[in-house]
Amino acid sequence: VQLQASGGGLVQAGGSLRLSCAASGRTFEDYTMGWFRQAPGKERDFVAFINRNGVTGYYIGSVRGRFTISRDDAKNTVYLQMNNLEPEDTAVYYCAARLSYQREYSYWGQGTQVTVSS
Repeated sequence: VQLQASGGGLVQAGGSLRLSCAASGRTFEDYTMGWFRQAPGKERDFVAFINRNGVTGYYIGSVRGRFTISRDDAKNTVYLQMNNLEPEDTAVYYCAARLSYQREYSYWGQGTQVTVSS
């Protein structure tokens, strides 16, 4: 599967952005989709996932209640709605995909830059 992330940009603190990740290739609904982020000089962090049944999880405490992951299988797209953004959310955001039996995310998008100004 090929992934194309978009929707990043520059926003002031308190603002919102919606990231999109469009998939092509194998059947999208078979995949668990995830969003990761990497800030300058830091390791990549796992932000959130959504599986084929719509079950979601958020791995960074600071984003809970502000970020929402969702998917539209008819459009082969996964979204990350980000509200009340903080400067600490500044990072390159990546979408990724794995099949249910895989432990690791095997397919990655190219990343989209999110910059939050204070």
